Amino acid sequence: MSSTLCDSTASPCEVDKQALQGTWEQIALEDSGIANPPDEHSAPGALTTIDGNQFWVTTLDGKVLLKGRFTLDATTTPKSITWIDAIGADAGKQLPASYTLDNDQFVFIAADEGMPRPVRFSTTPGQTMRTFVRRV
Repeated sequence: MSSTLCDSTASPCEVDKQALQGTWEQIALEDSGIANPPDEHSAPGALTTIDGNQFWVTTLDGKVLLKGRFTLDATTTPKSITWIDAIGADAGKQLPASYTLDNDQFVFIAADEGMPRPVRFSTTPGQTMRTFVRRV
């Protein structure tokens, strides 16, 4: 992350980080070019909660499907986010991603560790794109 543009409380990074806080519901998934495939990190009605730079995905009955942390840089084009899962097959890996955040919709496209950060919001092998809406 940029040490100048992302360090102040009014920075684009801090503004986006604050806008991400809360609960989100996934409404679409694309993985390696396939729309809405079966997925171990989501379930019907599962919710993603973001608190600070931590996230967790839970089912309606409270089962944790995924959790971890992230860093973001809202000064890049497209905006960049790196996911670091704490559990599961990708635990500890840094997954490079790009994102858009517009009011109550959040979309990110992530690549497998070691791959370049995606810059187009359409998946190819090794990439996953998730679309969320804010849950009130």
